[in-house]
Amino acid sequence: MKTANLMLASLALSALSAGVAMAADTAAAKPEMEKCYGVALAGKNDCKAGPGTTCAGTAKSDYQANAWKNVPKGTCVTIKTPKGMGMLTEKTN
Repeated sequence: MKTANLMLASLALSALSAGVAMAADTAAAKPEMEKCYGVALAGKNDCKAGPGTTCAGTAKSDYQANAWKNVPKGTCVTIKTPKGMGMLTEKTN
């Protein structure tokens, strides 16, 4: 009986340890993000789309210069759109 309990406790501890390790790996694998203006399609921005708008999904036109989308850090200014490159700062249309 004691052996069975010891084995169950050992298995439970192993499972918990594996879960913690997997959670740490998942958090570390998530890239840092940054706001990129001028790359969102109409209604697909993550937040802010100029004066009078509330938040996500409020961009009125594609590639609106005052609407942003979260992108992996370091990629924003490399995103090419029909209206130019992505921007790290808001620009009024």
